[in-house]
Amino acid sequence: MSADTLRAGFIPLVDAAPLIVAREVGFAEEEGLALDLAKAPSWATLRDMLAYGQIEAAHMLSVVPVAMEMGLGGAPARIDVLQVMSVNGDAICVSRALADKMRAAGHGFDFADATDAGRALIAVAGDRPRIGVPFPFSMHAELLYHWLGALGLPVPQGLDVVTVPPPMMEQAMAAGEIDAFCVGAPWGSIAVETGVGELLLPGTAIRAFAPEKVLAVRHDWAKAEPDLTRRLMRAVWRAARWTAQRANHDTVSEILSRSDYLDIPAEMIERSLSGRLVISSRGEIRQVPRYIEFHEGAAAYPWRSQGALIGHALAARLGLDRAAAMAAGRRVFRTDLYRENLRDTGAELPGAAEKVEGGIDTPTPAASESGKLILLPDRFFDGYVFDPKHPN
Repeated sequence: MSADTLRAGFIPLVDAAPLIVAREVGFAEEEGLALDLAKAPSWATLRDMLAYGQIEAAHMLSVVPVAMEMGLGGAPARIDVLQVMSVNGDAICVSRALADKMRAAGHGFDFADATDAGRALIAVAGDRPRIGVPFPFSMHAELLYHWLGALGLPVPQGLDVVTVPPPMMEQAMAAGEIDAFCVGAPWGSIAVETGVGELLLPGTAIRAFAPEKVLAVRHDWAKAEPDLTRRLMRAVWRAARWTAQRANHDTVSEILSRSDYLDIPAEMIERSLSGRLVISSRGEIRQVPRYIEFHEGAAAYPWRSQGALIGHALAARLGLDRAAAMAAGRRVFRTDLYRENLRDTGAELPGAAEKVEGGIDTPTPAASESGKLILLPDRFFDGYVFDPKHPN
């Protein structure tokens, strides 16, 4: 039987693994799909490829579909989130010059205390620190604004935020174009490896369980192709579960290291999967639990409250209607399709479509169809809690 070809795009990042593994390990083939993967040079390019029908699916920033539904960004299409592809995986990197100033002022680079790290950065970074993010509408930007804003820096007006494609972050820092950046794995580690920068914080120190990348498709395509949508979701979900298993990390690292994908040494990729990160050219190592998560804690479940929180944060910062923005976020996080298409795969199906975001400090049992779901900590460093029924 011939397979149905499905075109999908990605950016060369560790969190593209579920899509790449689905192709390379055979999960797509088992669903009767031939995945034709296209590496895009930037998030804007990938967004437009999806919106204009050059591809059917994409490894996408979690914030982009919400921003597009709010009318931000210019691409004329509704993009739906079928499932979360990865949670966490970001790191804050500072230039060697900034790192030296921070160390001289007494900061110990413990890679855990977001309050201390943020205050130390603000103290030495000058009036308007130049900070790189991969895209204006991204979890990287959301983490950055929440973190520094909570510590008293006016955001976004107190920053010069520069958009830099992930593989070019190290080059931009080396050229003196940015003082710091927030980026997905492995590009922070690349800056450390070349001696350009030092890792200051993992994203998990700011928000413990942040939906980073999603499997995204055009709304009209999912509606017109329910069977292909179902098979794609199943292949990617099974690939994410396989990727998350520690026994498979060496294989995943080798696959991602190939020239068609990340084109960097497998060892650099394995650091991110294990959470054992080298943070400086001194060889300092920090272990980060769940630095990147693909499966546990119903990581793939597209909570509508996640979409609502993204919409609320964008609206608050841009002066837009918050209720309308939350509604936009809820619309594009397709909990309904997740339940419909993954029910018989073994995927955890929570008993609710929304939850309070930021309210879990310890692993917590939650209602689910299996009765076995344990939600993982999702706290914000400053104690912020978002209740979608009563947003503050």
